[in-house]
Amino acid sequence: MFGVSDGLVSNVSLILGVAGAAPAPGVVRLAGLAGLVAGAVSMGAGEYVSMRAQAELLERELEMERIELRRNPQVETVELSQIYASRGVAPDQARAMAEDVMRDPDRALEAHAREELGINPRELGSPVGAATSSFGSFAVGALLPLLPWFFAHGTAAVVASVVLGALGAVAVGTALARFTGRPALRSAGRQLLIAAVAATVTWLVGSLVGVGVS
Repeated sequence: MFGVSDGLVSNVSLILGVAGAAPAPGVVRLAGLAGLVAGAVSMGAGEYVSMRAQAELLERELEMERIELRRNPQVETVELSQIYASRGVAPDQARAMAEDVMRDPDRALEAHAREELGINPRELGSPVGAATSSFGSFAVGALLPLLPWFFAHGTAAVVASVVLGALGAVAVGTALARFTGRPALRSAGRQLLIAAVAATVTWLVGSLVGVGVS
């Protein structure tokens, strides 16, 4: 939803900003396509780098934990038993549970990763999956206000972009409300206001600096 929202707001603003300068329809279409591709690639690349860095950090933490398990198994056993005891397990039983887990290096690493680091070593995230998702969601949002410029031009295309952008903003706000539990009307209204302010500002800028290129 956030990717769709970013694509929608940024591209409807870009399209209306360029359209405000009164250029030929092809110029607006080109600007919208450039905004879609550039924004989607930027979002995808940014998400990939972020997830890759996060995965590498977690892998480093796991490797450090693996080394500690190998160097100081007794200390790590005590730490694990203390964690179990802090959760209400009887001390003797907590110690027995920790010793049982520590007999298997893979189980020991997973237990310490979950209990000490709060991570699942089997689920460190997929940088490619995150990048693809961000790319696709941004592109979907950015495409919506651009669609009219493939079939119309001038005032009709501008109005259609505004309507589609508004409907998209309301849809995103309503969808977000389902996840956040907030009132749908308030969430949709906020999303619509954000998109409207951004689009209005760029439209005014385009109208002021435009030279009526044809």
